[in-house]
Amino acid sequence: MPTGLKQSSSVVSIGFSASEAAPNILAQSQVDLNLSPLDREVFVVLAINLDSSAPQFVAGSTTQTRCGLTTTSVTAIPQLSDANCLARLSNTIVSTGTDAVSFTSGALETPPATLEYIGIIATNDFFVQVQGTNNTANASMSGKLYGYRAVASADIFAALVQSEVLSA
Repeated sequence: MPTGLKQSSSVVSIGFSASEAAPNILAQSQVDLNLSPLDREVFVVLAINLDSSAPQFVAGSTTQTRCGLTTTSVTAIPQLSDANCLARLSNTIVSTGTDAVSFTSGALETPPATLEYIGIIATNDFFVQVQGTNNTANASMSGKLYGYRAVASADIFAALVQSEVLSA
């Protein structure tokens, strides 16, 4: 348990999804956590599972499906190095004609047992994104966020909210 927080719920899983409205155009969905800011409630993230549709094979082209989960709204697929990014997944097919190789890269779906948590969401919602590259069909993603609600002390809550908002 992080210092300055008191767990107020059992572990819960929250499902989410996002789909492009048109191929290769960023789609973002907002997921409400129903936290109570008056009670200084935060969400402690224990694990995240991301799953995306596969990119399409297009001969002689590199295609991708990328997705992410962030604590604030973004205008592009996040990088893991972004302060507001909690998870990212990328599926790629590289084709030089009739031959192709596929690659998948992403963060651990479940963190090592030595980590107490992988992030804290201090505002009322989080965001999931998906975007394809060079696909002819719409990309989609889905996933689960695992964690628990906690109540923060006033100073910790203020610091967490400010940090999250400034990371946007």
